[in-house]
Amino acid sequence: MGSEASLRLPFIDFSNVDPNTNALGWDLTKSRVHEALEEFGCFEASLADISPELQTSIFDSLQLLFDLPLQTKLKNRSLKPFHGYVGQYPMVPLYESMGIDDAPVLEKAESFTKILWPEGNPKFCTTIQEFSENLSKLDQMVRMMVLESLGLEKYMVEHMGSTNYLLRVMKYKGPETNEPELGLNAHTDKNTLTILHQNQVDGLEVQTKSGDWIKVQPSPNSFIVMIGDSFYAWTNGRLHSPYHRVMMSGEKARYSLGLFSIPKAGYVIKAPEEVVDEQHPLLFKPFDHVDFLQFYYTEAGQRAQSALKTYCGT
Repeated sequence: MGSEASLRLPFIDFSNVDPNTNALGWDLTKSRVHEALEEFGCFEASLADISPELQTSIFDSLQLLFDLPLQTKLKNRSLKPFHGYVGQYPMVPLYESMGIDDAPVLEKAESFTKILWPEGNPKFCTTIQEFSENLSKLDQMVRMMVLESLGLEKYMVEHMGSTNYLLRVMKYKGPETNEPELGLNAHTDKNTLTILHQNQVDGLEVQTKSGDWIKVQPSPNSFIVMIGDSFYAWTNGRLHSPYHRVMMSGEKARYSLGLFSIPKAGYVIKAPEEVVDEQHPLLFKPFDHVDFLQFYYTEAGQRAQSALKTYCGT
């Protein structure tokens, strides 16, 4: 399939969206969110809560982090797949990333910081925590809107309490060529919701339902909000979980970060009965996200066209 240069992701402004003070604005935004996630599985969002100073500080922090010696970065370990340091992969030699569990929680951000800077690094810690906390508010707002738009308000408390957060910070080296090179393989996210932010080096591409690739070129102050397979399954396919990839060219490094809301271990993802009917038969059997991830990283899971359908499709 080709690349559809004329297509753009929907743009949604969250600057003045508050159900308590602007009910009409909330409802209009909610409608746009639902339409975007149904058709594209993602959209570009503007958020007023993050200052230009914090924007600058977050990318300064990412550069500082990835400039650390490899042996220091390898201290970012986790038993969970893709929660610790990832790098040195022959298939994606431009890609390097690290993970910070529960980054919106100050104590967790401090714990991560002390692993890499035993003497402390208060500015890095504060920047990571504050930025993550702001993105977590957007995550919660979007998920609330989705549940309201599907008439699933009675599941709100359960759903919002079913996830933890992972902040994944990423660096893609410039390939030093103008010919596009693969930065990260095409994939769907496996979690609930993802919020991505980047420096001004583009590379993210999103596949449409028709198979074309949109080259995403967000503004410096915007974020990409994207549905993952777990939310796709929980809504019984009412939302779209899009394939996306990173293609790199040029000499400049691309720094990005993603806040992932991830189902907690032991929480069973099961579509509510309200989203299952004759027009929308049940797509997936109930599953535990951690068990699904373990399958995804097996040879069979990596080979499958859709790991989710192979693992628990009806």
